[in-house]
Amino acid sequence: MKRNFVVAVTGASGVTYAVRLLEVLLAAGCDIHLVISAAAQIVLEQELNLTVNLDDFNPAALMLDSGETLRDPKLQSLRTKSGISADSSNVLGFGSGEPGSLHFYHHRDYLAAIASGSFLTEGMVICPCSSGTLSSIVHGTSTNLIHRAAEVHLKERRRLILVPRETPLSLTQIQNMRLAAEAGAIILPAAPGFYHGVKLIGDLVDFVVSRICDQLGIPNGLIRRWGSPESEE
Repeated sequence: MKRNFVVAVTGASGVTYAVRLLEVLLAAGCDIHLVISAAAQIVLEQELNLTVNLDDFNPAALMLDSGETLRDPKLQSLRTKSGISADSSNVLGFGSGEPGSLHFYHHRDYLAAIASGSFLTEGMVICPCSSGTLSSIVHGTSTNLIHRAAEVHLKERRRLILVPRETPLSLTQIQNMRLAAEAGAIILPAAPGFYHGVKLIGDLVDFVVSRICDQLGIPNGLIRRWGSPESEE
C-alpha cells in the first residue's frame, strides 16, 4: 500500500532540509503532497538559487530529477528496499498516482484534497517551519493551505511534524511550541548532531532528514546510528 504524506515548505531559513526530505521520501516510494508558501519561494531562490514558479510548478525546479540525485547511493539503497527499479527516477511519474509521485498544490488552494480530513494521509511535515506558521497553527488563524492542512492533521489525530530552524527563541516561540506539542504535534528542531562521522554539509542535512524519516516510520540509512559500527551508514 502506498504511503501518503503532506510536505509543506515555509519561509524560514533551511530550505535545503526540505529539498533533501523530498528526495528521500520520493526515493522511498512515498506519494508526496507538496505545498510551498510565498515566503518559501523567496528563500528557495536566496539560499539555493532555485527559481520555483508557484503558479506553474515544475518538479525540475527543485532539482528532484537531476543526475546527481539519481546517482546518490543512499537514495539508490532506499529505492531498492522499496522495490523501485534502479533505473527509475526518484520522481516517478509526476502527478500520475504511481508510487513515489509528487502532487503539488498552490498555497491559496483551499479546494485541495489535503484541506479535508476525509483525504487520508499518514502524516504531515512542515520543513522548515517558520515562527509565523507555527503561530497560525496553534492559534487557529489559518490564512493558507499549509495552515489548514496542519489543522486537519491535528484534528484527525494524525502525525504532524514541525521543523523549526531559528535561534535564539523568544518566550512567545517557546510557548507556541509547547501549545503545538500539547495539541499533538511533534517538534523536531533542525539541530543536527555531529557524532555520525560528519565530513560534508550534506551529512548535517541528512541527520535532520533521517530523524524526520524516523518519526514517519521510513527506514533509512542516511546516517550512521549511535552505537553502530563505523563501517555502517
